Amino acid sequence: MDDRQLLDRIVVMVNAEHTLEREATDAGLDEGQETRLRELEVQLDQCWDLLRQRRARRDAGQDPDSAQVRPEGTVEGYLQ
Repeated sequence: MDDRQLLDRIVVMVNAEHTLEREATDAGLDEGQETRLRELEVQLDQCWDLLRQRRARRDAGQDPDSAQVRPEGTVEGYLQ
Protein backbone atom coordinates (compact mmCIF):
# COMPACT_ATOMS: atom_id res chain seq x y z
CA MET A 1 0.00 0.00 0.00
CA ASP A 2 1.50 3.36 -0.99
CA ASP A 3 1.09 6.64 0.89
CA ARG A 4 -1.87 7.80 -1.23
CA GLN A 5 -3.76 4.55 -0.66
CA LEU A 6 -2.98 4.74 3.03
CA LEU A 7 -4.25 8.32 3.26
CA ASP A 8 -7.40 7.39 1.33
CA ARG A 9 -8.03 4.57 3.80
CA ILE A 10 -7.49 6.95 6.72
CA VAL A 11 -10.07 9.38 5.31
CA VAL A 12 -12.67 6.61 4.97
CA MET A 13 -12.05 5.42 8.53
CA VAL A 14 -12.10 8.95 9.99
CA ASN A 15 -15.47 9.56 8.34
CA ALA A 16 -16.83 6.32 9.79
CA GLU A 17 -15.41 7.21 13.21
CA HIS A 18 -17.04 10.65 13.12
CA THR A 19 -20.38 9.11 12.14
CA LEU A 20 -20.24 6.74 15.11
CA GLU A 21 -19.18 9.53 17.46
CA ARG A 22 -22.17 11.65 16.35
CA GLU A 23 -24.48 8.67 16.88
CA ALA A 24 -22.98 8.18 20.34
CA THR A 25 -23.80 11.77 21.22
CA ASP A 26 -27.31 11.63 19.76
CA ALA A 27 -28.76 8.27 20.70
CA GLY A 28 -25.91 6.26 22.15
CA LEU A 29 -24.27 3.21 20.64
CA ASP A 30 -25.17 -0.42 20.89
CA GLU A 31 -22.51 -2.98 21.74
CA GLY A 32 -21.67 -3.68 18.09
CA GLN A 33 -21.24 0.01 17.32
CA GLU A 34 -19.05 0.50 20.39
CA THR A 35 -16.89 -2.42 19.26
CA ARG A 36 -16.67 -0.97 15.73
CA LEU A 37 -15.68 2.44 17.10
CA ARG A 38 -12.89 0.89 19.18
CA GLU A 39 -11.69 -1.11 16.16
CA LEU A 40 -11.62 2.04 14.04
CA GLU A 41 -9.61 3.89 16.67
CA VAL A 42 -6.99 1.13 16.75
CA GLN A 43 -6.87 0.78 12.96
CA LEU A 44 -6.47 4.54 12.58
CA ASP A 45 -3.58 4.55 15.05
CA GLN A 46 -1.97 1.72 13.09
CA CYS A 47 -2.43 3.51 9.77
CA TRP A 48 -1.01 6.79 11.07
CA ASP A 49 1.94 4.89 12.55
CA LEU A 50 2.54 3.09 9.27
CA LEU A 51 2.44 6.37 7.36
CA ARG A 52 4.97 7.90 9.78
CA GLN A 53 7.21 4.84 9.37
CA ARG A 54 7.02 5.08 5.58
CA ARG A 55 7.91 8.78 5.62
CA ALA A 56 10.78 8.24 8.06
CA ARG A 57 12.20 5.42 5.95
CA ARG A 58 11.93 7.51 2.80
CA ASP A 59 13.65 10.46 4.51
CA ALA A 60 16.44 8.11 5.66
CA GLY A 61 16.96 6.82 2.12
CA GLN A 62 15.39 3.45 2.93
CA ASP A 63 12.59 1.56 1.20
CA PRO A 64 9.24 2.81 2.54
CA ASP A 65 7.61 -0.46 1.44
CA SER A 66 9.58 -2.29 4.13
CA ALA A 67 7.51 -0.55 6.84
CA GLN A 68 5.20 -2.91 8.70
CA VAL A 69 1.90 -2.48 10.52
CA ARG A 70 2.67 -2.67 14.22
CA PRO A 71 0.46 -4.59 16.65
CA GLU A 72 -2.29 -2.89 18.64
CA GLY A 73 -0.32 -3.17 21.87
CA THR A 74 2.53 -1.19 20.37
CA VAL A 75 0.60 1.66 18.76
CA GLU A 76 -1.85 1.99 21.64
CA GLY A 77 1.03 2.19 24.11
CA TYR A 78 2.56 5.36 22.64
CA LEU A 79 2.56 8.42 24.84
CA GLN A 80 0.76 11.37 23.27
